[in-house]
Amino acid sequence: MKLAPSERAVIDSVYQVALAAIADGPAKTAGVAVGEKAAAAILALRADDGANKQETYRPYTTAGVYVPTVIPVVPQWPQRRPWLMTSPAQFRPGPPPKLTSELWARDYNEVKALGGKNSARRTPEQTEIALFWTATMPPVYHGVVRSVANAPGREVTQNARLFAAVTQALDDAQIAIMDAKYNYNFWRPITAIRNGDLDGNDATERESSWTPFIETPMHPEYPCAHCISSGTVGAVLQAEIGAGPTPALTTTSYASGATRSWTKIEDFVQEVANARIYDGVHYRTSNEVGAAMGKRIGELAAAKFLRPHERSN
Repeated sequence: MKLAPSERAVIDSVYQVALAAIADGPAKTAGVAVGEKAAAAILALRADDGANKQETYRPYTTAGVYVPTVIPVVPQWPQRRPWLMTSPAQFRPGPPPKLTSELWARDYNEVKALGGKNSARRTPEQTEIALFWTATMPPVYHGVVRSVANAPGREVTQNARLFAAVTQALDDAQIAIMDAKYNYNFWRPITAIRNGDLDGNDATERESSWTPFIETPMHPEYPCAHCISSGTVGAVLQAEIGAGPTPALTTTSYASGATRSWTKIEDFVQEVANARIYDGVHYRTSNEVGAAMGKRIGELAAAKFLRPHERSN
């Protein structure tokens, strides 16, 4: 609640519901005390991690020329201190495709066809997926993790390590992705498609009034942030449950209210990547690169937190 004071009432309500499901007694009292002590220790540990650093974003312009006046999201996060990585740039990928390449033309034309606001190519199911994954905050991923944590035979400290791995890895993933985004400063589909005559590629035809299916997030395109999150969670879950039986992975979108399930981790990861194309805000290459970054960060977390002999292999 200290990190999100404006959401205090909602957080407290959910917390009380969770506590009510546990029988009163010494074990419950001791558990609450340990949890509060751990929370205080984490807040103290991360008090100077750079998350609240003053942003000093400088818009690209020339004197006297108008540019949009909304400051992009967390441009200061590449200076944050990671939990697991050695630096924010540890997994920084190579650059996005060259604008004159066939790969760029493929990416451009795919999102142009499937991600437009009035696309005739996007199917009803693809539209449902697009709307579902407009939920981008951690709760939509925590639901997937709970699918594993709530499986029969799991032990509470095993689940505590699982959630520690996921949450630290997810935070590092956002540091890593913002480092890459602000390093490359690559254009979003709405910018690229409305300027398709400027990229030097004859296979990218300009569409002057093209708009994406959803509002474009306020930060650079490359790589995909949603995809690094799904890749991170997928890698941690793969390390935890291995090749053994996979419980139905299920979560509910706070954006659409719908619930979706997957029987394979890779299907969940791939759906997130597809969704951001259907949304009209990312390119295929960006999604693949983001998911690959997330896999490496998830593997770091698994090595730190998960005990091999307790995994359900």
